[in-house]
Amino acid sequence: MKALWNNQVIAESDRTIVVENNHYFPKESVNAEFLKSSDTHTTCPWKGLASYYTLQVDGQQNKDAAWYYPQPKDAAGQIKDYVAFWKGVKVTE
Repeated sequence: MKALWNNQVIAESDRTIVVENNHYFPKESVNAEFLKSSDTHTTCPWKGLASYYTLQVDGQQNKDAAWYYPQPKDAAGQIKDYVAFWKGVKVTE
């Protein structure tokens, strides 16, 4: 699987985990140079507190387009250290 935005491969892995129709990529498969930490947080009742990244590619930003669970609840433990995408990021094979 690949995550693409602004003509760049943001992440690529054959070990994604699908949760609620979202592909979660292992953090080591994500190109960290495109990630900028965000102050945004949301809470999922069963996954826990989500943190976000803003994507920065070729001078363009996609605010909070990636999210992850630094300390997921037990029910979502398998996605610890995994990152998912939305907001126009194309996830494809």
